Amino acid sequence: MQIDIVGRVARSVVATVHTIAICDTEPIAVEGLRSLIETAGWLRVVAADSSLADSMDSVRDLHPAIMLVDKTLGFGAVIDWIAALRIAQSSIAVVVWGACLSESESLRLLQAGASGVIRKTASLDATLACLRAVACGKTWVEDYAWPPVDIETRSWHPRLTCRESQVLALVERGMRNKDIATALGICAGTVKIHLKHLFEKTGIHGRYGLAVSALKGRGMAAASVVQVV
Repeated sequence: MQIDIVGRVARSVVATVHTIAICDTEPIAVEGLRSLIETAGWLRVVAADSSLADSMDSVRDLHPAIMLVDKTLGFGAVIDWIAALRIAQSSIAVVVWGACLSESESLRLLQAGASGVIRKTASLDATLACLRAVACGKTWVEDYAWPPVDIETRSWHPRLTCRESQVLALVERGMRNKDIATALGICAGTVKIHLKHLFEKTGIHGRYGLAVSALKGRGMAAASVVQVV
């Protein structure tokens, strides 16, 4: 039965043509995307802009389902642009891509409200998988330390203690161990112990994976955006 459901969802995505707007500073990258999208069949490019201001006009006038934005337009500017979309209550799925994306940058983008984060060096299949996932209303992010996973389908361990939940909430905000310790009135060593238990219960290793899985496994993003160090 599960296989049949997955099959129906996949066929539905292919049958529906989703519109996408591209905002990138490199014409060759835009043309490469156009060619890739044309081969997919279920995507149609409706705009190609080179500035965030122009892309906002495209969002307002064309209402694309997906917006793919180049990180080189300015990381802070892209964060603010996504925030502006969310304030306007736009339902557009934003995918941010760039030649170089660190784990902390990916986390901050997801916290800001991006639906997908992917590097320009990703394979064609991975790029299409990302666009397909966000078209389905899911969140997709490349994993730089282990094979990519579908964060939305990761089961979240419900048996966390009150303190573990508190630590997790602060990890989601990008806080470091010493800051978490100060906020909770405990020592940094105790924070490490709680993190160890969180890794064991969730099967996730690493603060980045823990934070991303928690945010998207719950279907929400943290309100504050704090850089992970």
